[in-house]
Amino acid sequence: MNRRNFSKLTALTSLIGFAPGQLMSCTTEPTTDLKISLAQWSLNKAIRAGKLSPLDFAKKSRSFGIDAIEYVSGLYTHHSNVLDSMSMEELSKELLKRSNDYGIENVLIMIDAQGKLASSNKKENQSAIENHKKWIDFALSLGCKTLRLNLSGENDLDKWTANSVESLTRLSNYNKNINIVVENHGGLSSNGKHLANVMSLVNLDNCGTLPDFGNFCIKGSPKNCNEWYDKYLGVKELMPYAHAVSAKSYHFDENGDETSIDYIQMMDIVKRAGYKGYVGIEYEGNKLSEDEGIIATKKLLEKLI
Repeated sequence: MNRRNFSKLTALTSLIGFAPGQLMSCTTEPTTDLKISLAQWSLNKAIRAGKLSPLDFAKKSRSFGIDAIEYVSGLYTHHSNVLDSMSMEELSKELLKRSNDYGIENVLIMIDAQGKLASSNKKENQSAIENHKKWIDFALSLGCKTLRLNLSGENDLDKWTANSVESLTRLSNYNKNINIVVENHGGLSSNGKHLANVMSLVNLDNCGTLPDFGNFCIKGSPKNCNEWYDKYLGVKELMPYAHAVSAKSYHFDENGDETSIDYIQMMDIVKRAGYKGYVGIEYEGNKLSEDEGIIATKKLLEKLI
């Protein structure tokens, strides 16, 4: 604020009984329009164990009072045999019917194990592009506004960056009616600075990020990580490009707070970025059941949004 405007504000606030700083703190408080969705991976144990059909995802989400869902492709491909008995077209029609039956919005689909989009091997990269195009078509038939993919296949930063930019540009231009987003999901993609740089280079409105509160292991795996990227810095760096947000959760204390992630700080970062949209519950803990973990995460988010 320049001095002229501050002088005007001082005069105005003196008339209504507030100090200028008080009025500024009220008017600059971040506003938000956030809603809660459910990521299907929160139920992966039940689905993989055959206790829950992935076709019943919409029904299950409704049982939690959640009316927006995020699908996971792998739970229909290599973690179940669903696509052994029906085509992708038949699957999309069935899922759409069930989501409509339960009044559920199909928000997003997460695509895994469909090829290495950052690979320097031209044949491998092209195969990954074509595989993802099929899932873009699938996502659009479901009514999803966003498709999440991964950027793997290269360890050299410069090559990873160039290959990622090329693949994202091609897929984002394949159909402008869907957002193509990248999650921090291991390796170079879990470095917030590097992934944000890719987004700035792509520079397309329908290409962005899906910041995940927990996936910031840059060396190793989350369960055996040798090097972590600062998760709060990472989310802050990725939020300017966010079309979706993943609220990862693991364990909760007696007050209902997540013990490994400061949700107050995380949600403050999300709000201050001006993000408006869905925050997806993605419970991955092992102390609570999947149902209990989803409910605990939902209650925590409801307090903060």
